[in-house]
Amino acid sequence: MAALKCNTLSLTNPALQFARPTSPDNYKRNAKWRSPQAAVIPNFHLPMRSLEVKNRTSTDDIKALRLITAIKTPYLPDGRFDLEAYDDLVNMQIVNGAEGIIVGGTTGEGQLMSWDEHIMLIGHTVNCFGGSIKVIGNTGSNSTREAIHATEQGFAVGMHGALHINPYYGKTSKEGMVSHFESVLSMGPSIIYNVPSRTGQDIPPPVIHTIAQSAYLAGVKECVGNDRVKQYTDNGIVVWSGNDDECHDSRWSYGATGVISVTSNLVPGLMRELMFGGKNPSLNAKLMPLMEWLFHEPNPIGLNTALAQLGVVRPVFRLPYVPLPLAKRVEFVNLVKEIGRENFVGEKDVQVLDDNDFILIGRY
Repeated sequence: MAALKCNTLSLTNPALQFARPTSPDNYKRNAKWRSPQAAVIPNFHLPMRSLEVKNRTSTDDIKALRLITAIKTPYLPDGRFDLEAYDDLVNMQIVNGAEGIIVGGTTGEGQLMSWDEHIMLIGHTVNCFGGSIKVIGNTGSNSTREAIHATEQGFAVGMHGALHINPYYGKTSKEGMVSHFESVLSMGPSIIYNVPSRTGQDIPPPVIHTIAQSAYLAGVKECVGNDRVKQYTDNGIVVWSGNDDECHDSRWSYGATGVISVTSNLVPGLMRELMFGGKNPSLNAKLMPLMEWLFHEPNPIGLNTALAQLGVVRPVFRLPYVPLPLAKRVEFVNLVKEIGRENFVGEKDVQVLDDNDFILIGRY
């Protein structure tokens, strides 16, 4: 009978052998401290890779995107994903000219998802829409281990690019940020997301300039402001504005490639015009009250409320998010009338929902 072959590592490999004392006396005579690095096998843990090209996207393809929507995740009354409503939302983005979507970002409430839900939604989006729009999965984490694992899985299910936050809450040093990002950048095209108001820590320019040497760095979603945007674009680093109310000036006066937008969930056609049509201060001014309304409370509270009142998603909130108060809900109806219902997603008449219309879910 043929000998069974085992796929385990051979202990005869010199790189895997460790010095062992033959006796206490010999140990004392021959003891010599060895760095823990002596036991490290170079390149033993490599990113999962595939040579298939069905959805493979180059970093340059991601760099060229001008309008990327941070897509909302809708829910069923029991808190599960409402994939039917989600598919409609994504289709509306495609029809109205968005070039990419962020799946499971802050707006999509990735922070309220299990990783199983997260990767499933990325895979579903790629499977249904990967040929029509670039799918960028938010696979970042404050844990490098989780970020590595989620990013491997995201690219394995076909996402075109990854979005990575810096380690939040626990924070880290500048050197720690560089090591964190370098651990995930080798897997595929990636956008670094800097939003100090949420993470509690700015990603300083020296960190970005260091990791910019990676061929897989597509660029930065920057929320600090347009001076920072210009600092990067002057040095050839691609930037997307992370602030809708600044994105017009970022695009046309500070060199940004485009925007990663919340507002485009609601008015994707107008946001495309803002990013593609040249300087348009009148359109920017027209949209500014809507943008200010959306961010009156932390995102995605305003967006969730707006989409529910437009009849595009069910009025279901995963806690700790709750809808805007009645006065702000009335204000949104007036904004829709001023801007024009035809410019918003969906086909139903906008309405003011009562408090009792909303479903708040803590366990799902």
